[in-house]
Amino acid sequence: MSTPVIDRTAPTEHPVLDVLAGRWSPRAFDAQNSIDEAKLATALEAARWSPSANNSQPWRFIVARRGTALHAQVVDALMGFNQAWAGNAAVLVVAIAETVAADGTPITHALYDLGQAVAHFSVQAHHDGLVVHQMSGFDPEVVREFADLEPRFVPTTVFAVGEFGDVTTLPEVLQEREVAPRVRRPINETVVLSA
Repeated sequence: MSTPVIDRTAPTEHPVLDVLAGRWSPRAFDAQNSIDEAKLATALEAARWSPSANNSQPWRFIVARRGTALHAQVVDALMGFNQAWAGNAAVLVVAIAETVAADGTPITHALYDLGQAVAHFSVQAHHDGLVVHQMSGFDPEVVREFADLEPRFVPTTVFAVGEFGDVTTLPEVLQEREVAPRVRRPINETVVLSA
């Protein structure tokens, strides 16, 4: 299947684009289907064209397809909780921030710009029928070692990409979370100052 059969549209306080309200982060990935390469390329293109201060584009990606040694290395870098499900994803992507330019100049906005690039990837992927789940639970030093990254590049997050799978393949506690109502704090608690 290519899109979630579970409707988890966000109960927003104000109308937002359907693609934003409908996007969520499932853990149930179809372990049988490989990635649609055109959809993956399109999502990476969306990331490439995300906003960037001074056009510095301080983002890099490691793209690991299921069945490859690289995919296995990324799975090994995940914390145990994420290892329980993320290996089923057709692709695991490591998002990397370039925090210092090649000339030694700090790129203070690198994490912000990387976040925008990943958000653009995620929204485009959802629009095209893929699902994405971002994870902070991984060991960046393991990634740094197998990717032979210079210190100025910081592995920041890993995200799983693929087609929605069968919720019953998840551990029981994750099955419950997969179908639970979506919640966010109210907008009046998010805006800390407004005049």
